[in-house]
Amino acid sequence: MKSLKKQRRVQIIAVAAVALVLSTGLIGYAMRDGINYFRSPSQVHADPPSPNEVFRLGGMVAEGSLQRGQGELISFTVTDFCSTVSVTYRGILPDLFGENEGTVATGRLVGDVFEASEILAKHDETYMPREVAAAVGAEGSPNAAAAGEHPECEYHGDYATRASNT
Repeated sequence: MKSLKKQRRVQIIAVAAVALVLSTGLIGYAMRDGINYFRSPSQVHADPPSPNEVFRLGGMVAEGSLQRGQGELISFTVTDFCSTVSVTYRGILPDLFGENEGTVATGRLVGDVFEASEILAKHDETYMPREVAAAVGAEGSPNAAAAGEHPECEYHGDYATRASNT
């Protein structure tokens, strides 16, 4: 009688372990397309993603770069005050989207242009997504970004330029 109970317990444990491994595998398989990595413009230039990789690009919309094309086509430039990436988007922009504002765009890099499928904008005057704040500097200051990982960048007014060795 004892061996029958012991054998039944071992069977239950084995079935539970197989079910746990199977459910973990199914969850991982289902999430493979739902994970989008965040990159700043500097990271995109330093390590370009593969053409099929969907990722999130974040930074500030450069002043004077917002252009509306025919229909719903919009193009603008995202900057982290060291590098810039041109972005195109077809659709309606969020109400709070604008120049000199933080944004996060989801899409893929085609050539040198980021084709966005979704655009997110900050939701009030003081909010900046954590990833965008980290990309432009610890305090959200462009000068902090220039002095951080990219000492060759200098911030001049609304734009950052590469420091010259002169």
